[in-house]
Amino acid sequence: MQQYITRAGCGCPPWPATAKILVVKLPIRLLGVDIDGTLLNPEFQISPADLAALRRANAEGVEVVVVTGRRHTFALPIVQQLGFDLWVISSNGAVTRSLAGETFHRDLLPAETCRKLCASMQEFRGNTVLTFDKEAKGAIVLEHMNELSASIQRWLEKNMQFIDFVIPIEDSLTGDPVQAMFCGSIPRMQQALAKLAASNLDNDITVLRTEYPVRDLSMVDVLNQGCSKGHALERWAGHRGVPREEVMAIGDNHNDIEMLAFAGVPFIMGNAVEELRREGWTVTLPNDQNGVAAAIEQVLGIGSV
Repeated sequence: MQQYITRAGCGCPPWPATAKILVVKLPIRLLGVDIDGTLLNPEFQISPADLAALRRANAEGVEVVVVTGRRHTFALPIVQQLGFDLWVISSNGAVTRSLAGETFHRDLLPAETCRKLCASMQEFRGNTVLTFDKEAKGAIVLEHMNELSASIQRWLEKNMQFIDFVIPIEDSLTGDPVQAMFCGSIPRMQQALAKLAASNLDNDITVLRTEYPVRDLSMVDVLNQGCSKGHALERWAGHRGVPREEVMAIGDNHNDIEMLAFAGVPFIMGNAVEELRREGWTVTLPNDQNGVAAAIEQVLGIGSV
Protein backbone atom coordinates (compact mmCIF):
# COMPACT_ATOMS: atom_id res chain seq x y z
CA MET A 1 0.00 0.00 0.00
CA GLN A 2 1.26 3.46 -0.86
CA GLN A 3 0.18 6.79 0.59
CA TYR A 4 0.73 10.18 -0.94
CA ILE A 5 0.92 13.54 0.82
CA THR A 6 1.30 17.00 -0.59
CA ARG A 7 3.64 19.62 0.80
CA ALA A 8 0.87 22.15 1.40
CA GLY A 9 0.55 23.36 5.00
CA CYS A 10 4.01 22.25 6.11
CA GLY A 11 5.45 25.79 6.13
CA CYS A 12 7.79 24.98 3.24
CA PRO A 13 7.86 26.59 -0.21
CA PRO A 14 5.10 24.95 -2.24
CA TRP A 15 5.87 22.28 -4.78
CA PRO A 16 4.38 22.63 -8.24
CA ALA A 17 0.69 21.81 -8.14
CA THR A 18 1.24 18.40 -9.68
CA ALA A 19 4.17 17.39 -7.45
CA LYS A 20 3.63 14.92 -4.61
CA ILE A 21 5.85 13.24 -2.02
CA LEU A 22 5.73 9.45 -1.98
CA VAL A 23 5.50 7.91 1.49
CA VAL A 24 6.13 4.19 1.55
CA LYS A 25 4.30 2.40 4.35
CA LEU A 26 6.53 0.15 6.47
CA PRO A 27 5.40 -3.48 6.85
CA ILE A 28 5.20 -3.04 10.63
CA ARG A 29 4.65 -0.07 12.94
CA LEU A 30 5.04 -1.68 16.36
CA LEU A 31 7.69 -4.14 17.55
CA GLY A 32 7.39 -5.97 20.87
CA VAL A 33 10.60 -7.65 22.00
CA ASP A 34 11.23 -9.89 25.01
CA ILE A 35 14.36 -9.50 27.17
CA ASP A 36 15.62 -12.77 28.67
CA GLY A 37 16.53 -15.37 26.08
CA THR A 38 15.68 -12.94 23.28
CA LEU A 39 17.23 -9.50 23.56
CA LEU A 40 19.92 -10.75 25.96
CA ASN A 41 22.51 -13.24 24.75
CA PRO A 42 23.85 -16.10 26.95
CA GLU A 43 26.26 -13.62 28.57
CA PHE A 44 23.21 -11.51 29.57
CA GLN A 45 24.29 -8.72 27.20
CA ILE A 46 22.66 -7.01 24.21
CA SER A 47 24.85 -7.74 21.21
CA PRO A 48 26.08 -4.74 19.19
CA ALA A 49 24.24 -6.09 16.14
CA ASP A 50 20.89 -6.39 17.95
CA LEU A 51 21.35 -2.98 19.52
CA ALA A 52 22.11 -1.34 16.17
CA ALA A 53 19.14 -3.03 14.47
CA LEU A 54 16.69 -1.85 17.15
CA ARG A 55 18.06 1.69 16.97
CA ARG A 56 17.68 1.75 13.21
CA ALA A 57 14.15 0.35 13.42
CA ASN A 58 13.30 3.16 15.84
CA ALA A 59 14.91 5.71 13.51
CA GLU A 60 12.83 4.35 10.62
CA GLY A 61 9.62 5.06 12.54
CA VAL A 62 8.87 1.67 14.11
CA GLU A 63 7.81 1.95 17.74
CA VAL A 64 9.81 -0.50 19.85
CA VAL A 65 8.18 -1.77 23.06
CA VAL A 66 10.08 -4.03 25.45
CA VAL A 67 7.78 -6.77 26.77
CA THR A 68 9.22 -8.71 29.70
CA GLY A 69 8.47 -10.89 32.69
CA ARG A 70 10.83 -8.74 34.76
CA ARG A 71 9.58 -6.08 37.12
CA HIS A 72 9.80 -2.59 35.60
CA THR A 73 12.71 -1.53 37.81
CA PHE A 74 14.68 -4.69 37.02
CA ALA A 75 14.11 -4.19 33.28
CA LEU A 76 15.36 -0.60 33.25
CA PRO A 77 19.14 -1.29 33.23
CA ILE A 78 18.64 -3.34 30.07
CA VAL A 79 16.10 -1.09 28.36
CA GLN A 80 18.07 2.09 28.96
CA GLN A 81 20.93 0.68 26.90
CA LEU A 82 18.79 1.00 23.77
CA GLY A 83 19.37 4.74 23.84
CA PHE A 84 15.92 5.97 22.79
CA ASP A 85 12.64 6.71 24.52
CA LEU A 86 10.16 3.86 24.72
CA TRP A 87 7.54 2.12 26.83
CA VAL A 88 8.00 -1.07 28.80
CA ILE A 89 5.40 -3.77 29.37
CA SER A 90 6.67 -5.52 32.50
CA SER A 91 5.68 -8.28 34.92
CA ASN A 92 4.29 -10.36 32.05
CA GLY A 93 1.79 -7.67 31.06
CA ALA A 94 0.70 -6.40 34.48
CA VAL A 95 2.34 -2.96 34.18
CA THR A 96 2.84 -0.69 31.15
CA ARG A 97 5.08 2.25 31.99
CA SER A 98 7.41 4.68 30.22
CA LEU A 99 11.11 5.04 30.92
CA ALA A 100 10.25 8.33 32.59
CA GLY A 101 7.89 6.55 35.00
CA GLU A 102 4.51 7.47 33.47
CA THR A 103 2.02 4.64 33.97
CA PHE A 104 -0.36 3.77 31.14
CA HIS A 105 -1.99 0.71 32.69
CA ARG A 106 -1.77 -1.62 35.68
CA ASP A 107 -3.53 -4.96 35.98
CA LEU A 108 -3.00 -6.06 39.57
CA LEU A 109 -3.92 -9.33 41.24
CA PRO A 110 -6.69 -8.68 43.79
CA ALA A 111 -5.45 -9.25 47.34
CA GLU A 112 -8.40 -11.50 48.17
CA THR A 113 -7.64 -13.70 45.16
CA CYS A 114 -4.01 -13.87 46.26
CA ARG A 115 -5.07 -14.99 49.75
CA LYS A 116 -7.09 -17.83 48.23
CA LEU A 117 -4.10 -18.71 46.08
CA CYS A 118 -1.74 -18.88 49.05
CA ALA A 119 -4.21 -21.07 50.92
CA SER A 120 -4.46 -23.45 47.94
CA MET A 121 -0.68 -23.63 47.52
CA GLN A 122 0.29 -24.34 51.14
CA GLU A 123 2.82 -27.02 50.21
CA PHE A 124 4.65 -24.54 47.96
CA ARG A 125 5.11 -21.74 50.50
CA GLY A 126 8.86 -22.16 50.34
CA ASN A 127 8.68 -21.46 46.60
CA THR A 128 6.29 -18.50 46.84
CA VAL A 129 7.25 -14.90 46.06
CA LEU A 130 4.86 -11.93 45.93
CA THR A 131 5.73 -8.71 44.11
CA PHE A 132 4.25 -5.25 44.63
CA ASP A 133 4.36 -2.15 42.47
CA LYS A 134 6.65 -0.03 44.60
CA GLU A 135 10.36 0.71 44.67
CA ALA A 136 11.20 0.13 48.32
CA LYS A 137 11.56 -2.67 50.83
CA GLY A 138 8.52 -4.89 50.46
CA ALA A 139 8.45 -4.74 46.67
CA ILE A 140 9.36 -8.44 46.86
CA VAL A 141 7.98 -10.56 49.70
CA LEU A 142 8.61 -14.17 50.70
CA GLU A 143 8.63 -16.19 53.88
CA HIS A 144 12.17 -17.57 53.51
CA MET A 145 14.71 -18.60 50.86
CA ASN A 146 15.47 -22.11 52.12
CA GLU A 147 13.65 -23.96 49.32
CA LEU A 148 14.65 -21.72 46.43
CA SER A 149 17.28 -22.73 43.90
CA ALA A 150 20.80 -21.35 44.19
CA SER A 151 20.36 -19.10 41.14
CA ILE A 152 17.17 -17.56 42.54
CA GLN A 153 18.82 -17.10 45.93
CA ARG A 154 21.76 -15.30 44.33
CA TRP A 155 19.37 -13.02 42.44
CA LEU A 156 17.45 -12.23 45.62
CA GLU A 157 20.62 -11.56 47.58
CA LYS A 158 21.61 -8.91 45.02
CA ASN A 159 18.27 -7.17 45.55
CA MET A 160 17.90 -7.31 49.33
CA GLN A 161 16.96 -3.62 49.49
CA PHE A 162 13.61 -4.56 47.90
CA ILE A 163 12.95 -7.75 49.88
CA ASP A 164 10.86 -8.25 52.99
CA PHE A 165 10.35 -11.55 54.82
CA VAL A 166 6.81 -11.95 56.15
CA ILE A 167 5.36 -14.99 57.92
CA PRO A 168 2.68 -15.81 57.05
CA ILE A 169 3.09 -14.25 53.62
CA GLU A 170 -0.61 -13.30 53.56
CA ASP A 171 0.12 -10.60 56.15
CA SER A 172 1.89 -8.62 53.41
CA LEU A 173 -1.37 -8.31 51.46
CA THR A 174 -2.36 -4.86 52.69
CA GLY A 175 -2.81 -3.93 49.03
CA ASP A 176 -3.11 -5.69 45.69
CA PRO A 177 0.15 -7.32 44.52
CA VAL A 178 1.35 -7.26 40.93
CA GLN A 179 1.61 -11.03 40.95
CA ALA A 180 2.44 -14.18 42.85
CA MET A 181 5.35 -16.26 41.61
CA PHE A 182 6.47 -19.80 42.33
CA CYS A 183 10.15 -20.57 41.67
CA GLY A 184 12.01 -23.85 41.64
CA SER A 185 13.26 -26.77 39.61
CA ILE A 186 11.28 -27.79 36.53
CA PRO A 187 9.92 -30.99 38.16
CA ARG A 188 8.92 -29.07 41.30
CA MET A 189 7.13 -26.41 39.24
CA GLN A 190 5.34 -29.06 37.21
CA GLN A 191 3.88 -30.18 40.53
CA ALA A 192 2.93 -26.56 41.28
CA LEU A 193 1.20 -26.26 37.90
CA ALA A 194 -0.81 -29.40 38.61
CA LYS A 195 -1.81 -28.02 42.00
CA LEU A 196 -2.86 -24.71 40.43
CA ALA A 197 -4.96 -26.55 37.86
CA ALA A 198 -6.85 -28.21 40.71
CA SER A 199 -7.29 -25.02 42.74
CA ASN A 200 -10.67 -23.94 41.26
CA LEU A 201 -9.21 -20.47 40.65
CA ASP A 202 -9.35 -20.73 36.85
CA ASN A 203 -11.83 -17.87 36.53
CA ASP A 204 -9.77 -15.56 38.73
CA ILE A 205 -6.16 -15.98 37.61
CA THR A 206 -3.82 -16.33 34.65
CA VAL A 207 -0.97 -18.82 34.98
CA LEU A 208 2.18 -18.29 32.91
CA ARG A 209 5.43 -20.22 33.03
CA THR A 210 9.01 -19.61 32.02
CA GLU A 211 11.51 -22.45 31.83
CA TYR A 212 15.27 -22.62 31.43
CA PRO A 213 16.11 -26.33 31.04
CA VAL A 214 19.88 -25.79 31.01
CA ARG A 215 19.62 -24.33 34.52
CA ASP A 216 16.74 -26.59 35.62
CA LEU A 217 14.91 -23.42 36.57
CA SER A 218 11.21 -22.70 36.22
CA MET A 219 9.09 -19.73 37.25
CA VAL A 220 5.31 -19.96 37.41
CA ASP A 221 3.69 -16.52 37.44
CA VAL A 222 0.14 -16.05 38.66
CA LEU A 223 -1.51 -12.82 37.53
CA ASN A 224 -4.99 -11.38 37.38
CA GLN A 225 -7.39 -13.16 35.06
CA GLY A 226 -6.82 -12.06 31.45
CA CYS A 227 -3.42 -10.53 32.16
CA SER A 228 -0.56 -11.51 29.85
CA LYS A 229 2.06 -10.05 27.55
CA GLY A 230 -0.35 -10.58 24.67
CA HIS A 231 -3.25 -8.72 26.30
CA ALA A 232 -0.95 -5.84 27.24
CA LEU A 233 0.56 -5.57 23.76
CA GLU A 234 -2.91 -5.68 22.22
CA ARG A 235 -4.04 -2.90 24.57
CA TRP A 236 -1.01 -0.78 23.66
CA ALA A 237 -1.46 -1.37 19.93
CA GLY A 238 -5.09 -0.28 20.24
CA HIS A 239 -4.00 2.85 22.10
CA ARG A 240 -1.55 3.63 19.31
CA GLY A 241 -4.06 2.81 16.57
CA VAL A 242 -1.92 0.00 15.16
CA PRO A 243 -3.75 -3.04 13.73
CA ARG A 244 -2.34 -6.42 14.70
CA GLU A 245 -1.24 -7.03 11.10
CA GLU A 246 1.34 -4.27 11.64
CA VAL A 247 2.59 -5.61 14.98
CA MET A 248 5.77 -7.71 15.14
CA ALA A 249 6.81 -9.68 18.23
CA ILE A 250 9.94 -11.64 19.08
CA GLY A 251 10.09 -14.12 21.98
CA ASP A 252 11.52 -17.41 23.16
CA ASN A 253 9.57 -18.86 26.09
CA HIS A 254 6.18 -20.10 27.24
CA ASN A 255 5.20 -16.70 28.68
CA ASP A 256 5.59 -15.17 25.20
CA ILE A 257 2.90 -17.34 23.59
CA GLU A 258 0.00 -14.87 23.97
CA MET A 259 2.14 -12.01 22.64
CA LEU A 260 3.25 -14.03 19.62
CA ALA A 261 -0.31 -15.22 18.96
CA PHE A 262 -1.55 -11.62 18.91
CA ALA A 263 1.18 -10.23 16.65
CA GLY A 264 0.55 -10.32 12.93
CA VAL A 265 4.29 -10.87 12.40
CA PRO A 266 5.55 -13.30 15.09
CA PHE A 267 9.15 -14.51 15.32
CA ILE A 268 10.59 -17.03 17.74
CA MET A 269 14.26 -17.26 18.61
CA GLY A 270 16.41 -20.16 17.42
CA ASN A 271 16.86 -21.02 21.10
CA ALA A 272 13.10 -20.99 21.80
CA VAL A 273 11.51 -23.72 23.91
CA GLU A 274 10.04 -26.66 22.02
CA GLU A 275 6.40 -25.72 22.66
CA LEU A 276 6.77 -22.51 20.64
CA ARG A 277 8.26 -24.39 17.69
CA ARG A 278 5.03 -26.37 17.28
CA GLU A 279 3.05 -23.23 16.44
CA GLY A 280 4.59 -22.75 13.01
CA TRP A 281 5.92 -19.28 13.77
CA THR A 282 8.94 -18.02 11.83
CA VAL A 283 12.22 -18.97 13.49
CA THR A 284 15.06 -16.45 13.56
CA LEU A 285 18.64 -17.10 14.69
CA PRO A 286 19.42 -17.91 18.36
CA ASN A 287 20.21 -15.23 20.93
CA ASP A 288 23.93 -16.00 20.64
CA GLN A 289 23.80 -15.25 16.90
CA ASN A 290 22.02 -11.86 16.83
CA GLY A 291 18.56 -13.35 16.32
CA VAL A 292 16.74 -10.07 17.00
CA ALA A 293 18.76 -8.28 14.32
CA ALA A 294 18.16 -11.12 11.87
CA ALA A 295 14.39 -10.94 12.38
CA ILE A 296 14.32 -7.16 11.96
CA GLU A 297 16.44 -7.45 8.81
CA GLN A 298 14.04 -10.00 7.37
CA VAL A 299 10.97 -7.84 7.93
CA LEU A 300 12.28 -4.32 7.42
CA GLY A 301 15.46 -4.78 5.45
CA ILE A 302 17.26 -2.93 8.24
CA GLY A 303 20.70 -4.36 8.92
CA SER A 304 22.99 -3.81 11.84
CA VAL A 305 25.57 -1.73 10.02
